[in-house]
Amino acid sequence: MIKLHFEKTYNSERTREHVFFGVPFKRGALPEPHGAVFGPDGSVYPSDLRATARWSDGSVKWLFARCMVDLPKNAAIDYYFDTDKDDRGSFEPVEFDGRAVKTGGLKVTLSTGANRIFDNIEYAGADLGGCISCPVLTDGGGNKYDFKISRWRVKENSPLCTVICGEGAYTHGERSYAAKIDLTFYAEKDWFEIAHTLISTSLDPLRIRSLSLTHTRPVAGSRCAVAVTNHETEYFTGKNPRCEINAERLLYEANEHNAEVFYGSLFADCTGEDFGLSATVFQPHQNFPKAFEADRRGFRAWLVPDSSDGIIMQSGMARQQRLLFCFHRGEDLKELNNRSIIYQMPDRPAISPRVFRESGVFEDVFCDKYDAETEIFLINKADDHARCYGMLNWGDSPNMGYTNQGRGGGELVWTNNEYDYPHACALMYVRTGIRRYMDYLLVSARHQIDVDICHFSDNPLRLNGQWEHTNGHCKNGKIACSHQWVEGLLDLYHLSGDSDALDAAVGIGENVLRLLEQPVFEKSGQSSARETGWALRTLTALYNETGDKKWLKKCDWIVGHFKAWKDEYGLWLSPYLENTAIRVVFMISVAACSLMRYYRVNPDPEIKDMIISAVDDLIENARLKNGLFYYKELPSLKRNGNNPLILEALAAAYELTGDKKYLEAGIPTFKYVMSFKPSGYQGGKKTVVGDAVLCGTATTKSFAQMFVPFASFHAACVRAGIM
Repeated sequence: MIKLHFEKTYNSERTREHVFFGVPFKRGALPEPHGAVFGPDGSVYPSDLRATARWSDGSVKWLFARCMVDLPKNAAIDYYFDTDKDDRGSFEPVEFDGRAVKTGGLKVTLSTGANRIFDNIEYAGADLGGCISCPVLTDGGGNKYDFKISRWRVKENSPLCTVICGEGAYTHGERSYAAKIDLTFYAEKDWFEIAHTLISTSLDPLRIRSLSLTHTRPVAGSRCAVAVTNHETEYFTGKNPRCEINAERLLYEANEHNAEVFYGSLFADCTGEDFGLSATVFQPHQNFPKAFEADRRGFRAWLVPDSSDGIIMQSGMARQQRLLFCFHRGEDLKELNNRSIIYQMPDRPAISPRVFRESGVFEDVFCDKYDAETEIFLINKADDHARCYGMLNWGDSPNMGYTNQGRGGGELVWTNNEYDYPHACALMYVRTGIRRYMDYLLVSARHQIDVDICHFSDNPLRLNGQWEHTNGHCKNGKIACSHQWVEGLLDLYHLSGDSDALDAAVGIGENVLRLLEQPVFEKSGQSSARETGWALRTLTALYNETGDKKWLKKCDWIVGHFKAWKDEYGLWLSPYLENTAIRVVFMISVAACSLMRYYRVNPDPEIKDMIISAVDDLIENARLKNGLFYYKELPSLKRNGNNPLILEALAAAYELTGDKKYLEAGIPTFKYVMSFKPSGYQGGKKTVVGDAVLCGTATTKSFAQMFVPFASFHAACVRAGIM
């Protein structure tokens, strides 16, 4: 029995509200997807279950569930998921025959015609034709592009929810840009979501002048309105209401929310005598510029308004933007505003950290004893990062250290989710049960899928790889094994059911395999431990996810390199100057921690000995008199090291030996890391830099780099009785 806790949110009841959750299970505990969702009164509520991962014995490793629940106004409530019973509840399912979708009072027929998403839409007994247009793209030269969906494919087809992806392209003459439109339909609901993804499939940057969707249907005497919400909602009505969210609005607008969870909403509505249609865009402030305008003929949703300075997408970039279209029977604007706000901040069930811990799926970052000082530090560290608004920037932060060093040539250097920030957020969520860390994951991993990954290139060593931190997210950038991460993407897949995340992770893995075939990796000892260490972590994660031995084969190859490397130098030393080979504590820690992850898959005694001997060497030769480990082994670089990755290596050595000396050696570093007290402050001075509005300067890299080492070391110390 797993409790699903819904915290108090809205002052209105939500009936048959759609929610989802992902939950892991111990090996052998759940042979097949099985279970039922119960309300507090024992009633069964509609649900749909599927396995997103299995253990090697075939049992369910991850279960993804959708369900419909009734949520009270101004109160929390607990539901329960019982794996001992199997009842899906009663409801009116989504009907899909391959071309037409019916749900609630709505029926749509998909199209593969030019400039059409739908051949027809029926609602409330009315035939509306294809009243929602395909997106209209205009480039910087004023050229308008035709859009055509070449094929539809089913991403998810369950009685509770159907997701269909239309793959197509924008074309103008001989110029073409790939695009996708995901349509999500929910059982018993008269609304659906359109997620539009544009991909810059050209070697030159795509300069977007405007991008919009329209709803057009003349309705005599219709009500037309546009509304925007921050703390209070402003309603604009009349003949031609319009509202735009731009940099200037953000610069002078107060907002106290964790913006990954909520900032505000923007929606438009047209209502006639019998029914109406409204649309709201997801996170419009965060993904500015955005606008809505309406008149008696319908409304237009501007994903890039024609009044803005436009957007420049570099070659290979993608960006998904989402809208919810709601058909209704003349609801008032307050009710439509209510739905728009709920779309921005949906109800999410919280599951006890105990469930995640006992599954054995995650790293051991769970602690047996609650320590307020440590928990306050971790929460403040997780929250202490800049919020960077803008269509291409939301979900990332600039690294001001790199920027101030001049690495961006005078431009901001973007972190590009370095050190797997999404994974750190996922672990923080499952460790604490605090909802906002799930939202941090959703936002940052979506940015990683779209902007941080190269979706188009004439160079196979770039295709599907993740860009290293650079200016413009990918300008002048490179793709290397040491700056590609998949664990957060896999977390997103299991916790949200988004298959794009799994596809992106596998694509990164394939890119890493291609990179490792390059001549620089042919001879051991010539590539850094960081480079192949991160590759080993990525490939091990993909093997754990898929069970495909092609990932394991390359892992064995990397481990062989580490063995040869150690034989060459006697230690894991890194060439630095032309005449030096030095200890780099950070890089050796990466190697040891990555090997530890592989050792858990393949417990080879030789790997165990390599890890222990490497950590022993650091304890003996890489510590300063104050107990800290130095940065690098040169007189010019033997300063206090503050990189927490050594803590994870020390925790690994303790796990392998049970010897507390490894934990005791890390106490000074642990205390030193904690001495840099983050404020947890959400805001900061707002500044406009290029196409971004920056709020604060702290980088997400700081939390991503420290969380797993710090939390795993702390948990080990508590169990060992030395904290």
